[in-house]
Amino acid sequence: MADVPLPIVAVVLAGGTGTRLYPASRSHRPKQFLPLTGAGDESLLERTVSRAREAADEVVVVTRGSYAEGVRDRVPDAEVLVEPAGRDTGPALLYATHRIAREYDDCVVLALPSDHLVGDGFAAAVRRGAAVAASEDRLVTFGVEPTRPETGYGYIEPAGSAPDDPAGSAPDGPAESALNGPTQPALDADWKPVESFHEKPDAETAARYVEAGHYWNAGLFAWRPDVFVDAAASSPLAPLLDALDESDESGGASGSADPRATAAFESIDPVSVDNAVFERAADVAVVPVSFPWDDVGSWDALERVLDADEDGNVTAGDVALRTLDAADNVVAADDRHVSLIGVSDLAVVAWDDRVLVVPKERAQEVKSLVRSLEDRGEF
Repeated sequence: MADVPLPIVAVVLAGGTGTRLYPASRSHRPKQFLPLTGAGDESLLERTVSRAREAADEVVVVTRGSYAEGVRDRVPDAEVLVEPAGRDTGPALLYATHRIAREYDDCVVLALPSDHLVGDGFAAAVRRGAAVAASEDRLVTFGVEPTRPETGYGYIEPAGSAPDDPAGSAPDGPAESALNGPTQPALDADWKPVESFHEKPDAETAARYVEAGHYWNAGLFAWRPDVFVDAAASSPLAPLLDALDESDESGGASGSADPRATAAFESIDPVSVDNAVFERAADVAVVPVSFPWDDVGSWDALERVLDADEDGNVTAGDVALRTLDAADNVVAADDRHVSLIGVSDLAVVAWDDRVLVVPKERAQEVKSLVRSLEDRGEF
């Protein structure tokens, strides 16, 4: 693995809900608390923290107040930081980085989602990126080599290659994984300047991005705290940064937030770290990575990461599936017996007292359904 001259503090983002996986994911039971992918009873959060410990010296989990107890129950050995309000990843990561900068000497913050699936090679790859963040005055994002044109992910467009191996380390090696099939050959250890970030495209544009050599944006980042804070100072996060600088946050990651920081947090508009900081910063590096990755963001994703039966049907959770002339369906349930006749290309989900049936090609629209349920107080 790469030699990183500074300690690495992993910040695991665990404050979201994962609404596109309704009804398994609900307001009281977020996606990161679920196993979902055939890995026994171990939740996505537990797998993420275990993976982070392979690369980092310390692990901090950032979450909302209502999830804090569930986080502590699942990962009792991780430090838990409760954000004052849910305002997306931009405010959450500024809050965490500001606290970490006060607790540690100079370090590298490694930011990662709590609810993705990642295959072999993660630790070596992210330590390469952490080495870049430690030695360069740049924010670092990790670009996953695409295995297909995908409309559900954002893309990173790299500029010309940076000097060979600025981190002074070897690339992560190839690995076999069920996530995306056999991995691509190991990528060079180079980092590249980022030309631009692109939002989720349509199918034609996604194919063009893949052909042009763009990377999937996996929501994985690394930075030194001073570099991130400098970038945040000229971003929409600036008012929150001012409040944090003026607040008394000496209580450590487990302490309560200063009232001034809380007020600033609650007044700021929700914004992702991509939109608030990375897309506005001049010096961003992308570190290409070759480990298998999937955000498992919607029900159709399960057919990419789980084995199918002879008819192409995939099951998740605790479900007994019986079929007659039914093929290529995704079925997820908590202790249910499900029968399908003459249907194909559906996601059928039964959890608690709720049932969802949606064509796989419209699985992304579950998020819109959840908005209406939230308006009714039914989520």
